[in-house]
Amino acid sequence: MAKIKTRFFCQACGQESARWLGKCPGCGEWNTLVEEILERSPSKRTSTGVRATPLTEIKLQEEERVSSGCQELNRVLGGGIVPGSFVLLGGEPGIGKSTLLLQTAGLLAKKMDVLYISGEESEKQIKLRAERLGITESHLHILTETRLDVIRDVAIAMKPGLLIVDSIQTMVLEELQAAAGSVSQVREGAAFLMRLAKEEEIPIFLVGHVTKEGAIAGPRVLEHIVDTVLYFEGDRHHVYRLLRAVKNRFGSTNEIGVFEMHEDGLIEVPNPSRVFLGENSSTAPGSSVAVVMEGSRPLLVEIQALVTPTTYGPPRRTATGIDYNRVLMLLAVLDKKVGFHLGAQDVFINIAGGIRIDEPGVDLACIAAIASSMRDRPLKRYAFIGEVGLTGEVRGIAQIENRVKEAMKLGFEGCILPQVNISAVKGTQSFTIIPVKTVEEAVQEMFEP
Repeated sequence: MAKIKTRFFCQACGQESARWLGKCPGCGEWNTLVEEILERSPSKRTSTGVRATPLTEIKLQEEERVSSGCQELNRVLGGGIVPGSFVLLGGEPGIGKSTLLLQTAGLLAKKMDVLYISGEESEKQIKLRAERLGITESHLHILTETRLDVIRDVAIAMKPGLLIVDSIQTMVLEELQAAAGSVSQVREGAAFLMRLAKEEEIPIFLVGHVTKEGAIAGPRVLEHIVDTVLYFEGDRHHVYRLLRAVKNRFGSTNEIGVFEMHEDGLIEVPNPSRVFLGENSSTAPGSSVAVVMEGSRPLLVEIQALVTPTTYGPPRRTATGIDYNRVLMLLAVLDKKVGFHLGAQDVFINIAGGIRIDEPGVDLACIAAIASSMRDRPLKRYAFIGEVGLTGEVRGIAQIENRVKEAMKLGFEGCILPQVNISAVKGTQSFTIIPVKTVEEAVQEMFEP
């Protein structure tokens, strides 16, 4: 009887080890190595006659993209779906991943065959969701299957314009003895589907589960194999969802798509600035507006701050939708450079609408919201643009012209922005541009008389 070959794999990063270890040597996590059964055929070294191609002989051709029927998804993908592309979509449970892909499948099924593979739901469950979304296309084919060999045979016979697999954690290769969702099954299954996409020129959308930290579950190599990695973000208590690309071999990685969740599915939001501003009122102390860039799209978002005296114990610092450490730095700058004594004040910062902002260009708007709440005075109806340094200077940022145009379009009276960016923008009679060099200057200019 042949001895069964086993290896230990880290469930966090995919590191392989011949023996069990308490701490993974790859990522440093504890108790993540799990034993899995392997069956690998011995390699045979043969001469293939393959030769490398000189760079000068390689001919370029423009990728022929296929519109998904959804403008927000097209934007994130870089203009549409590239034939033979391999796209991974991740997100928290219940955020709307399957809904988004089923709606996309319904739109594409109006002009081509689409194959939707589900390893988690039955055909009847998918049919119920399709009826709720108003999808009745006959060219949308449903297959509930987990065996990748069977899926490949069906896909090759059908030649669909799009193949959707929901999800990779439920797919299995029968030659591997490991359980579905294990590191080896996820890694080898993704490589199997990648070869299918490239050899048959079939674009494949793959759903991936996420861990409690928000990263896509499985080995890290999963994200390296695919062409595009999309994250579907949002708070289940809010109706808005963000589709963000963190890797894209066919376009920008900074674009986002904005959707609104309704009972009958996801609705595109063509003008998200109006959505994220919500019911912003210039007469409310502690509220400011920042202009941030998500790829080529400028967004106006409302920053809310509440500064209140500490009743007991150390002061609290709470940040929602923005980096906590960044807020601590801004509070220190206000204390040191402007003279705001915040050591005995609780400070709460919130980005309205459930969106998360990582761009430093939101710093000046945070400063404005905190100063407004601290002094209990409303701000001018201005948009605030600029990064704040540790010495209190307001630093320049990119794409200033697009940001200012978005603020003008939405009816703001003016902008406070860095001095170094003033040459790139022009004001009008109805729109005021105020350049500032330091935080002290900005605080002097931001309040109503």
